[in-house]
Amino acid sequence: MLRCTMNTTSSHLQLGLEDLLGDLVYARRTGDVGRVALLAYCELRRWARLAGEEKLAEQSAELITQTPHANRQEFMAHVDELIVELERARLRLAVPPTAPLT
Repeated sequence: MLRCTMNTTSSHLQLGLEDLLGDLVYARRTGDVGRVALLAYCELRRWARLAGEEKLAEQSAELITQTPHANRQEFMAHVDELIVELERARLRLAVPPTAPLT
């Protein structure tokens, strides 16, 4: 029973990460700074805390709450760093397919 619950939780986290990553990359590509900020501060932080990725949660909070960025390019460069960290988290959470229970 525990194995089934753990796999379900992992798969929900993984699917949530895929959605979040897709939304963040799209907002970044289209230059929607407001959407990027919302995703980075609210959605990414929430997902990271649920997944136990505290460093990532702190990094996303600092992106918004620390001193203002000098310009748009600097802000987007930090967003690019967050995207790289999300990609790494995706690799860490990759759930290998399990053999069917017999």
